[in-house]
Formats: sequence, C-alpha cells, structure tokens
Amino acid sequence: MEYRMPTEQELEQFLATASAAALEAGKLQKERLWGDFAIDFKGDIDLVTEVDRACEELIISRLAAAFPGHGFLAEEEGAKRSDSRYKWIIDPLDGTTNFAHGFPWFCVSIALEFQGELAVGVIYHCMMDELFTACKGGGAFLNGRPIRVSTRTPLRRALVATGFPYDVARDNENNFANFFELQLAARGVRRAGAAALDLAYVAAGRLDGYWEVKLKPWDVAAGTLLVLEAGGRVTNQEGAGYTVYDHRILASNGGIHDEMLEALKRAGSAR
Repeated sequence: MEYRMPTEQELEQFLATASAAALEAGKLQKERLWGDFAIDFKGDIDLVTEVDRACEELIISRLAAAFPGHGFLAEEEGAKRSDSRYKWIIDPLDGTTNFAHGFPWFCVSIALEFQGELAVGVIYHCMMDELFTACKGGGAFLNGRPIRVSTRTPLRRALVATGFPYDVARDNENNFANFFELQLAARGVRRAGAAALDLAYVAAGRLDGYWEVKLKPWDVAAGTLLVLEAGGRVTNQEGAGYTVYDHRILASNGGIHDEMLEALKRAGSAR
C-alpha cells in the first residue's frame, strides 16, 4: 500500500509540537541542573538520571496527545507502536554524563521518521537557549533563522568533533585510532559529550565535520536531518548511504568529507 507524504502544513504542525515539547523538557533540565536528582547505572559507566526519565515521559505524553496514532522509539522507554508509519525518535537528554556531573553541555533531541525517512528534527540546547529545527525539504534553522554548513576547506583548516563509546575499556572498536589520525589531519578535534549537539553545530557551521561509532538512532536522527537540510553531507564511514540505524556516522560540510573518509581508512576504521 502506498501512502501520501505529509503535507507542508502537517510537517509544520509536527515541528511546532515537537519544538514546544523540547522547550518544556529543556526548561526542566535547566531547573534541575546543579540540584539533587537520582542517578542510576545502565552499565558500568552508562548513566541515566531521574531527569532523563521525567523529560522522556513529558515529551512522549505531549506528542502522543497530539498524534495518537504515532509510534515512538525513545532511549529509556524503547519502542512503542512500532507498526505506525510515523515514528518519533527521542533522546530526552543527550549528554547525560555531562548533566550528572554539572557540566552544562546537553540537549533534547526529537526527530520524526515517516516510512523510514527523516521528516522533522528538533534539538534544544537549554543552557544557550538555542533551538535547532528542520523539516525535510524546508531547510535548517536556529531560533527561526536559516543556517548553513561551513565552506571551510581543506581538512587541515577544519575543526571537527567526535565522541567515544561507553565500552572503550572492553572493546577494540573504541575510536582511539580514528581520533589520533583526525587529530593529526585537522586543525583541531573536540569531544564535548553530546552527539546531537555536535551534529547541530555542523549544521550551523560552527564545526566542519563530525564522526563517531556505536551510536543509537536517538543520538543522531534529528542532527542528521539538520546537517542534510543545512547543505551538508552524511554517510557511513565507508562513504556509502547512511541511515540512523547504522552505528558509524560521518557528517560534514561536504568540502572535507572525502578527506575525512581517507583519514578514517588510514586509521583502519572502514571495513
């Protein structure tokens, strides 16, 4: 069965509702930062706080009330209504470790996928009051103003970002060799601890490129759409087509993309 794509008006409604939910969750995060909150462990060092759970519950409740037929894939709750054509992909607090330590670099990330294609993306950095938004085919925006990726080339003049998986001490796919190679090849590499914000910053031209391994769909869904709608390029680390269900991402302004691919190959990343 074929379904029609959402109309521009419908996309705007989805975006407005997701943006409102992100702003509300961000307000909660800002209020609770540097306060007392419960922290649990999902692994040896992988944290989850009561603020993560409260924000996820808030976001899902707002979206489910507005769009009762939609499905959800969220970091803490997992999948709900997986048979729906619409799937909201949610990271209620990307950068939980930062938040738990009082390091003010974290965000809300909300994306809408329609039949496997990213349709809406919202990332809210409450500490900077910056709302990044995108609709498929409609461009990318920061607080309502259009944004574009940088034009900076070559790679040796570029500022790029990455992150490391939680199991770096136990698994050889730890991104260390990639980091070493890109640190030599680029002007600088940043590791701030929130994948969604790294992608938003590529979209806004503040970073020129980003790569990481072992990510989940909620880490990258909204940010991937932002980069694409801002004129950037997103692939896997072999240079092929990327979906948010791949676990190795490479995003850039386009101009340094091939150089980053070559650096990753030198590091032995591509398989």
